[in-house]
Amino acid sequence: MIQLPINIDYSGKVVVVTGAGGVICSTMVRAFAQSGAKVAALDLNEESVKKLADELTAEGYICKGYKANVLDPEALEEVHQAVVNDLGKCDILVNGAGGNNPRATTDNEYHHEAKEGGKSFFDLQADGVDFVFKLNFQGTLLPTQVFAKDMVEKNAGCILNISSMNAYTPLTKIPAYSAAKAGISNFTQWLATHFAGTGIRCNAIAPGFLVSNQNYKLLFNDDGTPTARSAKILNGTPMGRYVDASELLGGTLFLCDDRSASAITGVVLPIDCGFAAYSGV
Repeated sequence: MIQLPINIDYSGKVVVVTGAGGVICSTMVRAFAQSGAKVAALDLNEESVKKLADELTAEGYICKGYKANVLDPEALEEVHQAVVNDLGKCDILVNGAGGNNPRATTDNEYHHEAKEGGKSFFDLQADGVDFVFKLNFQGTLLPTQVFAKDMVEKNAGCILNISSMNAYTPLTKIPAYSAAKAGISNFTQWLATHFAGTGIRCNAIAPGFLVSNQNYKLLFNDDGTPTARSAKILNGTPMGRYVDASELLGGTLFLCDDRSASAITGVVLPIDCGFAAYSGV
């Protein structure tokens, strides 16, 4: 059970969330379920979404977990049919699948500081960069192609993409991820325009920096003190702290509600403790 920041009734709505095994999207799954929606939690890690679905079902909510590869169109079509059979046709799609890869990351922030034996810009691997672009961009495009067909039939629906602070200003060391997320913001606006006459709205949220198991060692030393990179992040964040996953829920539930946000489409909403607004001086 999580404390919902706003009270919106999603009863009767079928919500599909990709990347539902992660910290951000599992929290969204819980929020939609607690708001009355029938939620399909999709992730490549079947065990994680099945566990999540079992927990929510035991609490009296409606949620089903499905193994899904967002880069496999045929597999997505199979999952789509299963969701329709189990829960009904999709009303809301949250494209949460994404991520980075070490093969597309440099060791140094600046090339003139590169050390011998380290991974510089010239050592970035094409297959790693390609994977990051596919996971983030195609991992949003393909589920949308599959599940938005339901919305076109209903002449109503909402798509919510997950962008990033990287989309506003690229972060050092992660060129592919930054560029891919900038593509997500652009694609969000494209989808909003393309589907405007069908009753479908498309928006995105751009989360600020969150602490997770994946990035904890990048942000904190073994003794719990902030790393140099963590200090830079917090110094560039006016509120001086990290975002909690639960703080993304207000914007998410608002943007996906056809009554509250009926005229809002093509928007990328930063939820970042002020990071995107701060110039550094």
